[in-house]
Amino acid sequence: MKLPIVCIVGRPNVGKSTVFNRLIGERVSIIDDVSGITRDRIYGEVSYKNYKFNLIDTGGIDISQDVFNDEIKVQVELAIDEADKIIFIVDGKEGLTKNDYVVREMLRRYDKPVIVAINKVDNKQSEDHIYDFYELGFEDYVSISGEHNVGIIDLLEKIVSGFNKLEESKDDDILKIAVIGRPNVGKSSLVNALLNEERVIVSDVSGTTRDAVDTPFTYNKENYLLIDTAGMRKKGKVYESVEKYSLLRSLKAIDRSDICLLVLNREEGIIEHDKHIAGYAIEKGKGIILVVNKWDTVDDKEEDLKEFTKKIRQEFQFISYAPIVFLSALTKKRVHTLMPEVLKVGENIKKEIKSSILNDVIINAYDLNPAPTYKSKRLKIYFTHQSGKKPPKFTFNVNDKKLVHFSYERYLENKIRENFDLEGTPIILEFKNRR
Repeated sequence: MKLPIVCIVGRPNVGKSTVFNRLIGERVSIIDDVSGITRDRIYGEVSYKNYKFNLIDTGGIDISQDVFNDEIKVQVELAIDEADKIIFIVDGKEGLTKNDYVVREMLRRYDKPVIVAINKVDNKQSEDHIYDFYELGFEDYVSISGEHNVGIIDLLEKIVSGFNKLEESKDDDILKIAVIGRPNVGKSSLVNALLNEERVIVSDVSGTTRDAVDTPFTYNKENYLLIDTAGMRKKGKVYESVEKYSLLRSLKAIDRSDICLLVLNREEGIIEHDKHIAGYAIEKGKGIILVVNKWDTVDDKEEDLKEFTKKIRQEFQFISYAPIVFLSALTKKRVHTLMPEVLKVGENIKKEIKSSILNDVIINAYDLNPAPTYKSKRLKIYFTHQSGKKPPKFTFNVNDKKLVHFSYERYLENKIRENFDLEGTPIILEFKNRR
């Protein structure tokens, strides 16, 4: 199911980031705790009642000295363009300013629902300014205080109004494959090459959305859905020049997919943004395959395969389980090797393991390397069972989950992977205290 996108806009210092953190329910660090993923985290997922949506924070729009910060302006416009709904935050203490009017004019160019959130309304002075903001001419207004958590529920109610509640997708049995990656790595070429493969039959029914093209196809008599995020060229080089916002397209495709094909450009090598995109796929629990495109440009292919594989494993240590496929979308060399990997990962993301076999593996792992003691206490594992799939989730009943050190958790994950074929899929380990 595609999650709606909501973006926060406004001039500087109106409290956008405070409201952003309040809505997603946590302070968002710019550094992830997963090794190898460092990013400017301006995205968050909000859950409220039976609704979910993606939330984007944007930079403040300022026309001091009549000069726009062009990069911020472009990023804000891209975010507005992608959004289904916009929260326009203003400062209830300061009242209306020239910059507020600039933001209003920007929003008027888009036919998007706008909620004006009057922030910092926590005293009599700011309450006196509330009605001044009606001059902006929008329909929806709500008074809030991000810092003091006032009016946030009212804001959430306005945000989710008109959104669909979460429900199981009707085509849940069809494996959905998203082609993701930064601009100009060859996503479109890969999609075309894949759909032109001999054993692939492309349906003549294709649904086109604002952000992606969905193409149903058949491979070996089974139905699949390919989600292409590469087709968007609304503003030419403007879109391609702001790499952060290429992530928006990938985010929406990731949400709806089961497996992500992360396309890497062999000519350009690996950059940080590639890892950012991979990180979001893993956070969402999606299967992942690393696809190295433009392999035809390499002279010594056998040696390069070894060297670049080694480099990938160094750069993507947090997804050491991801299969790597080398191909050339342009010449179609080795494209035939991709779908077999997709099928294998498709099986692994929904794999079910018997509790008896799983417990044997965990008991053996514990006997081989017991958990370290902490304050004279030692972790004990009583029983383990698989509690979910897509991705596989394993629940451990223990004496005290606070005794689980991250290094021991990683050890247990490695032991599970050693004994069961879970290539291409993240796995979740959950620890519960035995009552």
